[in-house]
Amino acid sequence: MARPLTLLLVRHGQSEWNAAGLMQGQTAHVPLTDLGHAQAAAVADELARLSPGALVSSDLHRAVQTAEHCARTTGLPVSTTPALREQGYGVLEGRPSRELWDVVDWTDPHWSAEGGESLAQVHARVAAYLDRLRADPPADVVALVTHGDTIRAAQAVAAGDGPGAMPAVTPPNGTVTRLELVR
Repeated sequence: MARPLTLLLVRHGQSEWNAAGLMQGQTAHVPLTDLGHAQAAAVADELARLSPGALVSSDLHRAVQTAEHCARTTGLPVSTTPALREQGYGVLEGRPSRELWDVVDWTDPHWSAEGGESLAQVHARVAAYLDRLRADPPADVVALVTHGDTIRAAQAVAAGDGPGAMPAVTPPNGTVTRLELVR
């Protein structure tokens, strides 16, 4: 029997928009705060102890900055992919998150904002990426630097659940979530 593929899902450190309470989605340019850099350095130390053999990041700036900390600590090169981006929130990006509780239908996995993605679309995107990774893994242990909704989608995919059963809790910034995928 083949060994499972171990994924170490790293949520990026705190960004300026996390700190300001703004909806980020796929807004590309948002950098880490000083706390975010500290979180990224700490998660990089944790990641180094887990010995990944490959390091892949979302191509959004906050994830790339986190991945750069991980690369320095692990000695691994970083490759990037849009497949690991956060859920796109379209016209809602940049708005205060607290204003969106009455706008977003958090219970419908097929709802999306104008110009954005539904959770079902995020789930499908992540599932397709994990299928490719499973078929041709760069290592037995792969670190993926990504975003909260993307991690929740990966957790659902790994559990064999659909987009309506994604975990409700988003891992905190600067943490590692471990998943095992059967090959």
